[in-house]
This record gives sequence, structure tokens and C-alpha cells, in this order.
Amino acid sequence: MRKIYLLPALVGLLTSVAAGPLAAQVAVPKQKAAPRAAAAGAAPAAGAPAGATSTAAAETPAGDDRTAKAIDGFRSAKFGMNETDVRAAMTKDFNAKPDAIKIQDNASELTRSLLLSAPELLPNGGTAELSYVFGYKSKSLIQVGAVWSKGTDTAMTPEKLFSNANILRAHFMGEGFKPDTIAVNMPVAGGIVMFRGSDAKDRSVILLLQGTFESKENNQRVLTPTSLLLFYVADAKSPDIFKLPPGQF
Repeated sequence: MRKIYLLPALVGLLTSVAAGPLAAQVAVPKQKAAPRAAAAGAAPAAGAPAGATSTAAAETPAGDDRTAKAIDGFRSAKFGMNETDVRAAMTKDFNAKPDAIKIQDNASELTRSLLLSAPELLPNGGTAELSYVFGYKSKSLIQVGAVWSKGTDTAMTPEKLFSNANILRAHFMGEGFKPDTIAVNMPVAGGIVMFRGSDAKDRSVILLLQGTFESKENNQRVLTPTSLLLFYVADAKSPDIFKLPPGQF
């Protein structure tokens, strides 16, 4: 079973994405073995598939406050719910049987997660693993994640991962997130943030395409996707996880 160590990584992603345009100069062109994922600020490679061109955050249409996206959880599971209510939401949303919901405790963050395999979470997207994370102090829902990979679906391919990423990115681009929080196609360590956006309460959606980079001609880098991660986060900057109090060590 995959270990859930997500929350500190999300804080790092927010920092990396906000770091500025230097990393954004890296182009990630198309290759035969796997689809291309382009980095923001770089010119698209010749022959790039539709939807794979670079899109800078500054080009994102401004949101309308009247239709701004509010991130309150995922489907029927809402941030702040206790475990009993989240289990009921999972049953409602996915017709989940009690024995299909697995429990995982995180020994370092002292959080607790409910895991569920979800076939066709995204139409024709393959099987994903959902994780519902409960906070250390609050014991309430603070994050929902979905992962697509070979580990969740043995038939998963790099092409399918990139297709899923493009579909989800296009969806989130039209959801009305705060314009100054939107970032797309931004390279980070081990992958590309395909989309990141926050609502008026700084609750965030992060879509991360992970994989291995290979250097090509002209210093271009090619990403072969190995997993796609989607997170809905109540507070990515200050998550409810265990931290040693200052001065103890």
C-alpha cells in the first residue's frame, strides 16, 4: 500500500511555483516513448499535440468574483467532516463497500487517511486511488487526493497519464480560481505542475504530473510521465500535521 506523505510536499510545490521565471525557461518537448509536457514560458516544440503548448499564468483569463470557484472538498466529502461523515460521503459518491475503504496512519505527520480504489474516476482515465486525509489536531478532513499510476492501474501508460492531465488542466482553467494564484505547466523537481489555483479562502487545487526527465538537444528536457497526482487542500501553507514545538531539540 502506498504511503501518504503529501502535505509537506504541497508546501514545497507552492514555494517552487512562486519562485519566478527562471525554472520556467525549461522546455519539455515531445518524444516518441511518452507524451510531451511543456513548461511555462517556453516555446512549444514542433509537432506538439493539441493542448500541450506552454501557457503562462499571466495569460490565464481573470476570474469573475460572482462565479469564482470555491474549494470545499471533493464531491460529497467536505473539509471539516469527521471520519464517519467522510465514510458516508465515499459510500454515496462511489457506492463504496465498507471493506473496500482502507485505513492508513502516517507515523511522522500523525495524520490518518482513508484510501479507496476508484475505477474510471475520470472517464476512460483508468483506475485511481483516492486518499482522504484527516488532520493531526482536528481529526477532520483537511485534504483529498487522487493518484493515477502503474501502481493504481497496471494498464496505465504515459500517454494516458498525459491525456488525463490535459483534460483536468483544461477543466480547472475554466473554474474561476483567483487569477493571481493560477500557475500552469511549471517545472518542479520530479515533474510539472500542470495546474495550481486557490479560492478566496486560500484553499487549493494542485495537479502534478510526475516522471523522469531526460536531457535532449539544445538543453531541452523530456518528461516521461509515471504518475498523475491531484490534490484538494484546505490549507497547503500551514497543514494540520504534527510538528515538534520550537525549542524541544
